[in-house]
Amino acid sequence: MGENGSNPSGTHPEGGMHSRRSGGFDTRAVHGGRIADAYGSVVTPLYQTSIFEFPSADAAARAFEEHGSAYIYTRWGNPTTDALEDCIASLEGGAGALSFATGIAAINFLFFAFLSGGKHVVVSESIYGPTRVTLDAFWSRFGVEHTVVDTYDLEAVRAAMRPNTVLVHIESPANPNLRITDIAGCAQIAHAAGALLSIDSTLASPVLQRPIEHGADIVMHSVTKFLNGHSDALGGILVFADRELRDSLFKPWHTFGASMDPHQSWLILRGIKTLRQRVLAAQKNAVAIAQFLEAHPVVKRVYYPGLTSHPGADLHARQADGPGALISFELRGGIEAGRTLMDNVRVATLAVSIGGVDTLIQHPASMTHRVLTREQRLAAGIADGLIRLSVGIEDEVDLIGDLKQALAKVPHTVAV
Repeated sequence: MGENGSNPSGTHPEGGMHSRRSGGFDTRAVHGGRIADAYGSVVTPLYQTSIFEFPSADAAARAFEEHGSAYIYTRWGNPTTDALEDCIASLEGGAGALSFATGIAAINFLFFAFLSGGKHVVVSESIYGPTRVTLDAFWSRFGVEHTVVDTYDLEAVRAAMRPNTVLVHIESPANPNLRITDIAGCAQIAHAAGALLSIDSTLASPVLQRPIEHGADIVMHSVTKFLNGHSDALGGILVFADRELRDSLFKPWHTFGASMDPHQSWLILRGIKTLRQRVLAAQKNAVAIAQFLEAHPVVKRVYYPGLTSHPGADLHARQADGPGALISFELRGGIEAGRTLMDNVRVATLAVSIGGVDTLIQHPASMTHRVLTREQRLAAGIADGLIRLSVGIEDEVDLIGDLKQALAKVPHTVAV
């Protein structure tokens, strides 16, 4: 950074300055987006400011005339947030990124950027619930059309395409049923129709899956989850395969007004430094726990792409480097069994969200999805006894011991 917020290198302030995109994944996670400041700070500084000073009237005029020559207002760009965008884009193999205050803000900006009255989007049946809600309840009011399909079936995706389809939006692995979608197959279908492919890749993180390598145009993450990893910050990000596409959306991005706060960015950058180590440690635990659960008499079925019983295991293995740290499993005793398990775990934390260092457990039917009728829940793949377990980095023996003692108290005489 130059004096009073100027950017003498001429790079675009809203992304990419002092980029460190060389080296392996862990090297980029540690050094990516690092800013060379006047004091030699090893950690990217937190620029907790809403505005930036100009050294002269000419510099101020130039900043507004030549967008990118200086920082102006944090909604339009901030050095700490730019560092985060550059770091995550590097990890995903993307050309650039835009960050947001929350994950759902990133999703809504995606729709804001590409959808309008008369345009059509194809979405996964198993996308994140609030994403579906925004399409059903809000975007439809503006004439946006959407078709929900099981994107595991590529022929269903192909059949859903229309002349006015501009976007195909998928989620793989999907939350909470861990459905797997063929990223490359969907990319081919979307591109053949002149549409873009976007994917919510939150559950995998770039440690395990980099969708741009398989043809995706836009990768979305709720950075609240694995990228941050410490359950202390919210955020969302869109990573773009094409820099021109990213830059064309910069003006609507800062007009949309859902920019990430610099302190959020700073916390998430800190979390990313240990991203791979956390994900791999949690994944190791998850593999052992999934095997334990699959053999337990109280458990009706386990949804985890690391098990050969998972219908998408082979596909996931072809497009990802590991099964991840999220497990869903169904108890035989229905809602009462789920509530009992929640009340008896001692190591796992009863809380929503995923991707933290803590193991988090929740029962969708009595918690996040209780507003739905039973028929609606079942149609969405949410059985009465379904449990979602986001595995953390605690000791494996403690996690399995905790589940074992809690499952021993679960009623399961009535199969659902």
